[in-house]
Amino acid sequence: MSSALEKGLGVISFLAERPEGASVSEIAKALDLPPSGVHRLLKELETLGYTRQSREHGDYMLTLKLATNGLAFLARTGIPDLSQPILDRLAHSTKELIRMALFDGEELVWVGVSQGATAGLRYDPDAEHGQIVHLASASGGQAWLSGLSDDDAVASVMRQGLERPGGAGVSAPKGVAELLQIVQTARAQGYAQNTSSFMLGMAAIAVLIRHPDTDEPIGTVSIAGPSARATPELLHSFLPELRQASKDLAEASLAGRSFTRWYDETMGRRQAQSRTGEGRDRS
Repeated sequence: MSSALEKGLGVISFLAERPEGASVSEIAKALDLPPSGVHRLLKELETLGYTRQSREHGDYMLTLKLATNGLAFLARTGIPDLSQPILDRLAHSTKELIRMALFDGEELVWVGVSQGATAGLRYDPDAEHGQIVHLASASGGQAWLSGLSDDDAVASVMRQGLERPGGAGVSAPKGVAELLQIVQTARAQGYAQNTSSFMLGMAAIAVLIRHPDTDEPIGTVSIAGPSARATPELLHSFLPELRQASKDLAEASLAGRSFTRWYDETMGRRQAQSRTGEGRDRS
């Protein structure tokens, strides 16, 4: 990490994974930064209202300011208004957890959720909502990778990390060969499905949301639940409804730029890079 901004964002990202807080020494060790520098960053973030100390000389944790800003931004994009009725309909029909993730130009991020289970075993997604999707282990991440070439899929996972921070389930891919097999299977069948991959005891199925005009991937939508109830057979039976929801979300994206603005900008950069590369090849 070079700049103060990068270091500060690194501290925020670290604490975002630990709502219970962490000590200066823990943060410094994890981010490979000097404790004195981490302490100064935490104090500045505290002055700005983004962190607080749990007790005198105790652990530091994030305040709700960052979450509040994020929720306010999400609401102003119009994404919840466009997508929530579709997610709620699927949740009501399947009685399982529904999640939507969108690509922001750099990462796949969970931005929509609806819980269909009203009793018994169920998974509470609050810890992941608004978080970056772990590509290698989450069904949505694996579905997203299936929309990329093998080389781009591997590169994306290597940038993020093959192993999920905090640990994944027993069926999460352990190496590149296993990852590619999962991606190629998802690409061939048009959906990603796993059990005990993102976390032990959780099963899920996901499909891509594709731009209705260009067919380029812009996000994913998934169904997940406890594996004791959400068997592979049950999840597969939901596939027609899941695919319909994906189509409906794609059509909803045309109602505003909120779904597609990052996609449009990213595609523009990719096309420019491609043209630059072609020019170098010709020279």
